[in-house]
Amino acid sequence: MDLTMTEVATPLSEKARAVLGKRNLIFVGLMGAGKSAIGRLVAQTLSIPFIDTDAEIEKVSRMTISELFAAYGEVEFRALETRVIERLLRGGPRVVSTGGGAFINENTRHQIKIGGISIWLKADLDVLWERVNKRDHRPLLKTENPRQTLENLMIQRYPIYAEADVTVLSENVRKDVMVNEVLSAVANLSGESELPSEGELQ
Repeated sequence: MDLTMTEVATPLSEKARAVLGKRNLIFVGLMGAGKSAIGRLVAQTLSIPFIDTDAEIEKVSRMTISELFAAYGEVEFRALETRVIERLLRGGPRVVSTGGGAFINENTRHQIKIGGISIWLKADLDVLWERVNKRDHRPLLKTENPRQTLENLMIQRYPIYAEADVTVLSENVRKDVMVNEVLSAVANLSGESELPSEGELQ
């Protein structure tokens, strides 16, 4: 008999959910790492709400991310992103997927660090490029050599993403495998004292 992902993951998801408590689980990483796709499935497995911060920014601004970049530039966009993420992280528990540059911004990174458990989905260049080169909505990749731009972003950003509480490799495997990897990583945090306590998040 085939077991569904939920049936397999139930003891694991219960442990991960207990570790999370009232804290948020916040996905960070580069575009194409799978933050939204995996985050949404993790939220379903944990039976808690899922929020994509880019979608939330587009909702409150009534503009797409590309339009915001074009109209206001990256600096203004990051300021808006920080405000939206700060508001979203006040409640919990939630699974929150952030835009690729969110964790790089010092102010936003501070909000994420005090707002819950951060998890970096780390992928190599070939995996990311395969995922992002099929779509035309990435403002930072509108360059003459987008693959090189993506590699440059990896070089700049990976040392900062490494500050996240947890790192999980994002590979070309089934999504349920990735979900279990994330749940295992969270469940294994139970004895780690450096994470903010629920009391610190109030």
